[in-house]
Amino acid sequence: MTPLPEPPVPPAASALTEVEAHGVERIPDADRTATALDLFRLAFGGANTFSTCVLGAFPILFGLSFRQGLAATVLGVVAGALILCPMAVFGPVNGTNNAVSSSAHLGVHGRVVGSFLSLLTAVAFFSLSVWSSGDALVGGAHRLFGLERDNLSYVVAYALFAGLVLAVCVYGFRFMLFVNKIAVISASALFLLGVIAFAGDFDPSYAGVFTDSADAVTRSMFWPSFIGSALIVLSNPVSFGAFLGDWSRYIPASTPRRRVVGAAFLSQLATLLPFVFGLATASIVATKAPKYLDPAAPDFVGGLLAVSPGWFFLPVCLLALIGGLSTGTTSLYGTGLDFSSVFPRLSRVRATLLVGVLSIAFIFVGRFGLDLVQSISTFATMIVTCTTPWMVVMTLGFFTRRGWYDPDALQVFNRRQRGGRYWFTHGWNWRGMTAWWVAALVGVLFTDIPGQFVGPLGDLAHGVDISLPLSLAVAAVLFLALLWLFPEPRAAYGPQGARLVPTAEVPVPPITGQGAVAGAPESLPAADAG
Repeated sequence: MTPLPEPPVPPAASALTEVEAHGVERIPDADRTATALDLFRLAFGGANTFSTCVLGAFPILFGLSFRQGLAATVLGVVAGALILCPMAVFGPVNGTNNAVSSSAHLGVHGRVVGSFLSLLTAVAFFSLSVWSSGDALVGGAHRLFGLERDNLSYVVAYALFAGLVLAVCVYGFRFMLFVNKIAVISASALFLLGVIAFAGDFDPSYAGVFTDSADAVTRSMFWPSFIGSALIVLSNPVSFGAFLGDWSRYIPASTPRRRVVGAAFLSQLATLLPFVFGLATASIVATKAPKYLDPAAPDFVGGLLAVSPGWFFLPVCLLALIGGLSTGTTSLYGTGLDFSSVFPRLSRVRATLLVGVLSIAFIFVGRFGLDLVQSISTFATMIVTCTTPWMVVMTLGFFTRRGWYDPDALQVFNRRQRGGRYWFTHGWNWRGMTAWWVAALVGVLFTDIPGQFVGPLGDLAHGVDISLPLSLAVAAVLFLALLWLFPEPRAAYGPQGARLVPTAEVPVPPITGQGAVAGAPESLPAADAG
């Protein structure tokens, strides 16, 4: 097979303002100069933001006390980080993003599942960053300069902020990394400044609604609210699952895997800073300005500005601008990158612009035409439900393959070719696909977030949301069972063979189509291909 020509400008040497040349093809070794610390900065910077504070406020919105909300938050962050961190290894190993890497487990065509999940995540978190940052900017301008808080002000703020995020994403990885380096330091400093601003008002004994004096109906909603809060928090680290490879693909393959996995895990533990800030300030708002947390029309941003000391208005606006820019870019960049391969007529820049425009449309519809809180909760639920089983299949696939992949065969879809080690059945690995969609469907059926989204079987657990443990277990058990009952071709595994599962000696079709070697044999023995 003749290799595709490499882009003429290595990202490592390019200027910040030069548009990134690389798409989802394998990054040449000479250009892979990022480090595990860079991955930490991007993953932490993308979540060390004002929009994460909004997610952190949900336990209070659901009626939990501060201590109960803190327990739900820690549970969600730690569980999400453990699920997420293995997804960091695919980028250094294969030099491409995670959707492309999923070709090895879902098939050449099945990799579009990862593209769909990244699109769902990008729309949700790009929208959340624009909503929260726009609301904070308009609210701060209202308090500082008397700007009217009407629809026109919000439209202008959303449009300007979304355009700024799009511009950073178009320039690409190096510019995004530069923005996140600044965001990590500045946002952390502003959050710590917020500790000083709210120290006098904060009361860790805030009791919420689930007190001893609450009626039986209210008390019966505690566990559904607790689990629902933890799942919304968990959606934040899980949302990075489809994106980690976008950034870690610039890390050299020789980097120890434990260092890459550790960077991903620690980046999510560090997000306890914005999560707890949102949780603590929401408890203050619930005490001093409860009208802003009315379940019918909650306005956490407005409430935060209402209880903030005057000198903290400007830091809040800066936090909204810097943090929202970081979240928006990390969400949108990877989706534009991946969709440039799904739709071959679109370059990375054009695909980024297309996804950005679609996301902006959702922003305005969700903000002015739908229930904003329900939109966020439902999207977060769908992200956890659909993405987590996909991540389980990927992680178990990495384990059974002993971390061995054929980077060239992973690019078959992007080159509009056919065949190769990961062709399986007409480009679909029905084993991984079945495990994913069955587990995702089970998760949707058993989802139960009170007042937000309840699946058809959600009430079977008496109001407790058991969708996540069920979908995790179904994905793991079903995928391994299918690998045992219907072994994959030996060629899909490396020289050391499979771990834990059997393989089948079946012929593997040669790679044909654009860029294929003329006169290649019709089939290749699987044993030789391995």
